[in-house]
Amino acid sequence: MKIVARTDKGIVRENNQDSYTGGELIGGVGYAIVCDGMGGAAEGAFASSEAVKIIREKICSGYKNGMSDISVKALLVSALENANKHIYMLSLTDDKYSGMGTTAVAAIITDEFVYIAHVGDSRAYMISQGKAVQLTRDHTVVQNMLENGEITPEEVADHPKKHIITRAIGVDSELAVDFCQEDFYDDSLLLLCTDGLSNYANPEDIVELTGDGKYLRYADRLVNLALENGGGDNVTVVTVSM
Repeated sequence: MKIVARTDKGIVRENNQDSYTGGELIGGVGYAIVCDGMGGAAEGAFASSEAVKIIREKICSGYKNGMSDISVKALLVSALENANKHIYMLSLTDDKYSGMGTTAVAAIITDEFVYIAHVGDSRAYMISQGKAVQLTRDHTVVQNMLENGEITPEEVADHPKKHIITRAIGVDSELAVDFCQEDFYDDSLLLLCTDGLSNYANPEDIVELTGDGKYLRYADRLVNLALENGGGDNVTVVTVSM
């Protein structure tokens, strides 16, 4: 399993509120996590780093060789739920933590499947056969408006409510977690990223920069593209391939 990552605070922001991690589990199974914090510079960074820590601990302690698809789903969903409870309780203990939260996208990758749980607008893409397919659904106001026919796809990019998310870890005592499972082939590339990439790179750009097999350069290339295109947000990229 080949896991490569990079994060950058971007050109505009003074602090980086993104956090990430990745590694291998028993049997050569991979995992990756990306979070994008909110609620002030220090609090957002704290929320995302705490979420990554809790999710990682849950995945690493809970994953067992030969787990069924249902069990892997339960593990990932419970990992995000645990992070939500942890951060929500922290936000109740001190006024400075009030309102903090974070997006999260977490994946477990085997030689057959990718399992993904997510909340917020950090994304997962599957890149294969010249296409980059978004696997996750953004939990945002504009995504709801788009699906309800209130705006067109062309209006999404510059909409004033584009950055308002409708779900996040740590802002409420209960959390609805989305999950998906997809086939993972030898020529597939899994990409996890924050909106600092997805808002500054289209799927065609992503495919072009990840198509030559030089996987060690993918994260750098994608982050550099986001910076070249404005770099208005923190940007984090994790790529996973066989």
